[in-house]
Formats: sequence, structure tokens, C-alpha cells
Amino acid sequence: MLSKKEQRLRRARQTRIRIATQGVPRLTVNRTNLHIYATVISGDGAKVLATASTAQADLRKSLGASGKGGNAAAAASVGKLIAEKAKAAGVEKVAFDRAGFAYHGRVKALADAAREAGLQF
Repeated sequence: MLSKKEQRLRRARQTRIRIATQGVPRLTVNRTNLHIYATVISGDGAKVLATASTAQADLRKSLGASGKGGNAAAAASVGKLIAEKAKAAGVEKVAFDRAGFAYHGRVKALADAAREAGLQF
């Protein structure tokens, strides 16, 4: 019997193999109960080009007094921020790697916000 985490990583593995053959930078999302993290990794997987998360001090301030990053509004602000940072690093087109998480809720909010901010995937 696989644990919940092992099941998620099993789902993620096939996506990562397919993305690796494309050779484009990938936008990886990781979500925990309290925070959501987004990272743009180079096409060969050797270098992190941009990161954004609700755990960052500047973003936590903008989320209000509670600093809660576990909601769709916080995920949307991370999506907008990661798109700006990726564009500053010269990345326009990425492959979306949801890391085995369902494309729903916070993951979807992050992806939609990144698309609206001009990132293509």
C-alpha cells in the first residue's frame, strides 16, 4: 500500500519525464497546508531561475495580519509574482508541473494568475 505522498510522487513522475523531453523550463508547484511554493527550473533541470512562495516575508505582509498562505487568493498572488520573476529572468514559455497535485483550487489559481501575468504554458 502506497502512502499519500508516494501516490502523489508516482503521479508526478510521468509528467516530469514528458516535460524533460520538451526541453523547456518548468514551473513546479508545491503546496502544503499553510503555504504554496512555485519554482521555475531550467529546461535541463540544472538551475533554478525564479522562485516565489507565500513563505516570503514581503508576500506575507501583503496577505494581511494573519499571513495565511493556504488559500486561493494567496496562490494567485504567488502566480503573479512568479510570472514577473520568470519574465525578468528571460523566460516567456514554461511547462506546468503540478507535481502530482490535482489541477484544482490553489494549484489552478496559481496557474491562472501566472497565465494572466503573461507566462505561456
